[in-house]
Amino acid sequence: MRLAHTPGQVERQPRAAAMGTFDGVHRGHQAVVKAAIETGLAATVVTFDPHPRVVLGNRVEQVATLERRLELFAELGVETTLVASFTSELMRLEPEEFAKSYLRAIGVEVVAAGEDFRFGAKRRGDLELLERLGFEVLRVPEVPGVSSSAIRTAIASGDVGGAAHLLGRPYELDGVVVAGDQRGGTLGYPTANLAIEPQLICADFGIYAGSALDHLAAVSIGTNPHYGGTERRIEPFLLDYAGDLYGKRLVVELWQRLRDEAVFESEEALIEQIGLDVQATRAAVRPG
Repeated sequence: MRLAHTPGQVERQPRAAAMGTFDGVHRGHQAVVKAAIETGLAATVVTFDPHPRVVLGNRVEQVATLERRLELFAELGVETTLVASFTSELMRLEPEEFAKSYLRAIGVEVVAAGEDFRFGAKRRGDLELLERLGFEVLRVPEVPGVSSSAIRTAIASGDVGGAAHLLGRPYELDGVVVAGDQRGGTLGYPTANLAIEPQLICADFGIYAGSALDHLAAVSIGTNPHYGGTERRIEPFLLDYAGDLYGKRLVVELWQRLRDEAVFESEEALIEQIGLDVQATRAAVRPG
């Protein structure tokens, strides 16, 4: 997939553009993208970064990084993604000018979007305006119950199975492995310490079954209360994996919540419970 940050980086040719922020690329977003692909024109996504609500001064717990969104677009079959930098200048751009500069300029003939899609200064641009400007518009109906806010609610409560149903794939933690306490190795279960971007939502504290790098993973999210910790740590233990992960990006799927964090009577009791968590992880089934 080709990536562009300005219209001038995109070759002009007949295109169908899926438009939206697409945080999480959930089932509703996928329907919009697939509608553009099914036209047979050059399948293109026009999206925004950072999240428009962030530029407007709101705090948004995002479901996926931009990097992961781009990967998901490519997996769906998108040929080109234009990531428009959502600045205060772009926010003030009249919708007619946006359509001219970001759509006509790259050859867009068909626009696919949700019925409530808005763009341009004061959110004045809508699908009716695009039709008046001569674009063919594909109105993609919402998938009942599916929204980024519903996904955030599920994730925050630890309902990773519910989040997976809405996303159409398992919920993921996407970050970089950094140095940690290295306590897991002394317990016989060496974990990676995953740092995620501060704007990303994280699942509720607890122990989860999941996977990373095609290995099952038992994942601890929390403060390690047994050791009196106070800072949140995300620590996946990759089953049957041998290798150095420090400094590398790691995408961890969460499949099932196993239990709450706990303080144990002894380190031996903790090790015994981790063993049970590993057994439960081996029996976990990937949702989707």
